[in-house]
Amino acid sequence: MIPLATTEASLVASYHRGAELITALGGCTSIILGESVSRTPVFALNNLHDIGILSTWILEHSETFKTLVTKSSNYCQLQNMRLTIEANHLYLICEYFTGDAAGQNMVTIATQSIFEWILTNSPVVIEHAFVEANMSGDKKASYLSFSHQRGKKVTVEITLADEMIKKYLHSDAKTMQKYWQVSALGSVMSGAIGMQGHYANGLSALYLATGQDIACIAEASVGITRFELKEDNALYVSVTLPNIILGTIGGGTSLPSQRAALEILELPKENSARALAEVAAALSLAGEISIIASLCANDFTSAHQKRARQK
Repeated sequence: MIPLATTEASLVASYHRGAELITALGGCTSIILGESVSRTPVFALNNLHDIGILSTWILEHSETFKTLVTKSSNYCQLQNMRLTIEANHLYLICEYFTGDAAGQNMVTIATQSIFEWILTNSPVVIEHAFVEANMSGDKKASYLSFSHQRGKKVTVEITLADEMIKKYLHSDAKTMQKYWQVSALGSVMSGAIGMQGHYANGLSALYLATGQDIACIAEASVGITRFELKEDNALYVSVTLPNIILGTIGGGTSLPSQRAALEILELPKENSARALAEVAAALSLAGEISIIASLCANDFTSAHQKRARQK
């Protein structure tokens, strides 16, 4: 059972249909490829010479920063730091592990401690600085999605037998693969970041139901859907989501209705946020399968008319 909070009846019906097919086939396979949450402070200096000195100095004190982070939180861990230089501006990309929490506030507090320590101890004069320089990808679609991750990077796959597609979706593998090809070109020509049908529909409904930060859908709904026709006329379908920001503790997850929704999912106690991310990916897979089948069967419009327009 997956709880969804939405006013769109056709959305629930569509995701249910895709999930029903996945269940009939014994489920899908998912894996967490990586996880981190980032913050990116910026420091403006006088010249490139000072930038070089500060960059080297920051890298030399990485262990100090890790200690500062552990003091700011019992769960947050500084995993990695990367530097990006633009003339006399130094961007510090801090990447953290946040456990079962989504970690947005957690990493902000951790970065603040690093930020203030640098300002206090810097070997060169810092003209001005800000704790977040809008380079983390927070709450926005960005090309960083495919070179790194923000939150949990998840991929999920399933192979659909053609006869099962016909039985549950009233379409067929070849037609669905042809639709995916033209829709991929459509994504390229429209300048979309990633290639997918409607991740935001299912993810936003799941996020609202389980107490997540709904604004994170802007980045969470970036990803890649792929259809591949196999030799036996089966259809391989995969979904890769590089920015699933969510958690099972903290924030809105402690509210009564949202906590009840999380309990419906029966997540494992250990690494429950990772499990929730895999559920989110599987839900997205169900939605992609169903909407493409609906477009191929030419009942996409009639379904919306029936469930959303007629009294």
